[in-house]
Amino acid sequence: MRRSFGPISGTLLALACLLSSASAQTSLPTPPASAAPADDGQWSMPTKNFAGTRYSELSEINTENVRDLQVAFTFSTGVNKGQEAAPIVVGSTMYVLTPYPNILYALDLSQPGAPMKWQYNPKPASAAQGVACCDVVNRGPTYADGRVFFTTLDAHVVAVNAETGEEIWKTKLGDINKGETMTMAPLAAKGKVIVGISGGEYGVRGWIQALDANTGKSVWKAYNTGPDADVKIGSAFKPFYDSEKGKDLGVTTWPPDAWQQGGGTVWGFVTYDPDLNLIFYGPGNPGPWNPNQRPGDNKWTNGVFARDIDTGEALWFYQWNPHDLFDWDGINENILLDLDWKGQRRKVLVHPDRNGLLYVVDRTTGEVLSASFYHAVNAHQGVDLSTGRIKINQDKYPLQNKVVRDICPTAPGAKDWSPSAFSHKTGLLYIPHNNLCMDWESVEPNYIAGTPYVGAEVRMMPGPGGHMGEFSAWDIVAGKEVWTIKERFPAWGGTLATAGDLVFYGNMEGWFKAVHARTGEVLWQFKTDSGIIGQPTTYRGPDGRQYVAILSGVGGWSGAIVSNDLDPRDGTAAMGFVNAMRELKNVTTKGGTLYVFKLP
Repeated sequence: MRRSFGPISGTLLALACLLSSASAQTSLPTPPASAAPADDGQWSMPTKNFAGTRYSELSEINTENVRDLQVAFTFSTGVNKGQEAAPIVVGSTMYVLTPYPNILYALDLSQPGAPMKWQYNPKPASAAQGVACCDVVNRGPTYADGRVFFTTLDAHVVAVNAETGEEIWKTKLGDINKGETMTMAPLAAKGKVIVGISGGEYGVRGWIQALDANTGKSVWKAYNTGPDADVKIGSAFKPFYDSEKGKDLGVTTWPPDAWQQGGGTVWGFVTYDPDLNLIFYGPGNPGPWNPNQRPGDNKWTNGVFARDIDTGEALWFYQWNPHDLFDWDGINENILLDLDWKGQRRKVLVHPDRNGLLYVVDRTTGEVLSASFYHAVNAHQGVDLSTGRIKINQDKYPLQNKVVRDICPTAPGAKDWSPSAFSHKTGLLYIPHNNLCMDWESVEPNYIAGTPYVGAEVRMMPGPGGHMGEFSAWDIVAGKEVWTIKERFPAWGGTLATAGDLVFYGNMEGWFKAVHARTGEVLWQFKTDSGIIGQPTTYRGPDGRQYVAILSGVGGWSGAIVSNDLDPRDGTAAMGFVNAMRELKNVTTKGGTLYVFKLP
């Protein structure tokens, strides 16, 4: 029987519905306002905002009309290597950064076809190409206060005038003769440019550094291995777990002097909480890969640091994978959110790790609130939340000179650098990730500066089901998957979420896709000229219209078989990735093209 309501009870019902809806909305995770301010229609940094959400409030392009999306213009970068950068937009200018030789282009969006306004060529040393472990990629420029900042493969950081392309400063921070390179996108915040060094596969000792945005001079530098003074660990350092407490753990958790070639490089994304005045970043894998040569937890690698942005002083650290066994790094994104957890609003960071776990960590203390499997693994059994320690499956422990078979996930992990996006509208995290397993044999390498220092022979293969990639929507609070799209090859590029209830990503076959954010239905796709491993962005153009941009150009570690012309018969090439990626040569070619889309 249908029940009818009078005017008063109907009003009360409507009010109750509104309150219920409001309550549901406030219970969803949201980024802190200071780290994710109101959307101005621009995209000034690869992460979109300090919180790293990669979410846009633009909604002109939505689930109802995305099927009509068409090419607005294209631009050739002139470099046929892995295009991992995010095109950024400030005002009426788009900035596009190429892989080596790291040419920065400024495109005029106010003119038809977006002609080039200027280009800046930093002319990095060609020898840098020989010490880049995983293609000559770069993850993009960032803009702040009239300047564009970026890194070069030969370990320089550059600032140029955003209007003219004139060089303001250029600072050398590394030595390619030691295997030091740079591939990361800088973070520009509070008058500083935060950068880190790459080269963990060359025995580089990792660090993160803050430069003065006006002069390029160093403000502070913190190593990720070594004595407390070098790591900038002092009285303010208060980690949550006992295993992170003790004096000079960056020395004592290593064999004698091994920390000096200990890795822990910084080449992922850095996020920043202005309210806490903290940056969050992940040091990478310890060196060498072979764990038998470095007994101990190998601090401070393969984890997450919280540091004061002004001084570099560490406040806490948590290690995702102590004594890293499989090159699982720790550089994946740390997205800053506030959420309701067991009746209390908590400031957290969300981190999908290579080990297949989705971590929710209190970003004020380093306490792990949850660690849920977002992908099936057999190398461990999850995390003991009382100690914070991962529970390793000893059957998969890589013993010296023994082939251990069917380890899942692989060295690039259940997910590599490819950044997720978070929509506070849906409350979901959108994760591009891998479905790969491997055979691993540990061997003994010798350290020689500027040469590979790995110590493992790896062969990768498709995981269960035969596909190698997945794109998933994840409910952070519930700790469960909402939907997944299977991809033939690893999902190696980044993600974009919008208020139009859309999520954009590309695959290594070259398809750029728009997906319904709530259901996972593919609503539109476009075939580009090469595989996609880049980061999509969106912006409001000078004409007031919404545009979506992506760089197409296969490469990176996963696509090295194409970009580096590797022999498909050598399964150990690209540190074992070629064994899984032989068919990629049959479905895509080299490329280097910017695609920008709009509605008719």
